[in-house]
Amino acid sequence: MSEFKSDFLRTLSERGFIHQISDETGLDDLLCKETVTAYIGFDPTAPSLHAGGLIQIMMLHWLQQTGHRPVSLMGGGTGMVGDPSFKDEARQLMTPETIDANIAGIKKVFSNYLAYGEGPKDARMINNADWLLGINYLEFLRDVGRHFSVNRMLSFDSVKMRLEREQSLSFLEFNYMILQAYDFVELNKRHDVRLQMGGSDQWGNIVNGIDLGHRMGTPQLYALTSPLLTTASGAKMGKSLSGAVWLNPDMLSAYDFWQYWRNTEDADVPRFLKLYTTLPMDEIARLSALGGSEINEVKKILATEITAMLHGRDNAEQAAETARKTFEEGALAENLPSISLPKAELDAGIGLLALFVKAGLTASNGEARRHVQGGAVRINDQPVADDRMTVDAASLTPEGVVKLSLGKKKHVLVRPV
Repeated sequence: MSEFKSDFLRTLSERGFIHQISDETGLDDLLCKETVTAYIGFDPTAPSLHAGGLIQIMMLHWLQQTGHRPVSLMGGGTGMVGDPSFKDEARQLMTPETIDANIAGIKKVFSNYLAYGEGPKDARMINNADWLLGINYLEFLRDVGRHFSVNRMLSFDSVKMRLEREQSLSFLEFNYMILQAYDFVELNKRHDVRLQMGGSDQWGNIVNGIDLGHRMGTPQLYALTSPLLTTASGAKMGKSLSGAVWLNPDMLSAYDFWQYWRNTEDADVPRFLKLYTTLPMDEIARLSALGGSEINEVKKILATEITAMLHGRDNAEQAAETARKTFEEGALAENLPSISLPKAELDAGIGLLALFVKAGLTASNGEARRHVQGGAVRINDQPVADDRMTVDAASLTPEGVVKLSLGKKKHVLVRPV
């Protein structure tokens, strides 16, 4: 590990964010001398980012905390093409309306991590559609395209992988790396951006931008990438058994988000405390040294700290308390996730398997049946052995709900309406 002089690189280094830097000494010196503007690009492929993107957001957070200016670049222009990096096949093309709606959804998350404004160290949210949508194609080919070597572009891992497979790479996608490189140059001209950050899979694209900047007369630009994260067992970050772990509260509740982190594998706890919380390093060292049954208490701290940054401290503590009541007291907590069911449907009776699918606890009747056979299904905390059971009004608790449980940690309340 290099000994960095700048607060930003020192913080990133000790917390495990750094995979590669294009010129360590040059960037470190620049960060010591002046307020540096840096950006990360986010593709608006969905109305929300998921937990896999949190490492990038935290890099921007630490950039601002150490006195520099973060830019969250929305790919409103490049989103119309789609990043082919390490994808097996072409992305589905999105309409401009979908892209705008997705950007509006993503914006809500960033303000929990960054302070936006017009001041010298305030974060900026910028959309590359501002310059990409107005490009004159012939001028762009002449002024920018001439600086790119197709031979070199074919050598990038992200392109080679696609060419070696059955799925071909379209010319549309091949343009993506040129557009991303051009973004870096435009951001330097318009906003004095000197550094681009991203995941390690973006290294080739970022270095392309540095090279284009050099040819087009920008000051020296820099690249910094973070490691691509998987969990200790090799699962992709931001994915759970029930799907993506979304950051927007309308797509995933604070409680479910808290639960995702509470279920962290033991081996990942120290690393996740460094990457995803702002706890001081000495406190992280103390927590990481705990073992045995105490590791579960540390996981609750991890889940609460991460949830507090995204959903607010009150919601995080409420999620922790809901979990405590549910698992430690066996009580029926009011703020468990819930679904509404027409009263007439409940009065008539609904099959147990169908109800578990409706509640989102299983993807299919077959999956629900397997869980019943495995002894993982409970109704109102009572084990269920009959997969043909019908749930009706007689199943309501004194609180007027039916509590569905899958294993020890997944619960949904059914409320008749």
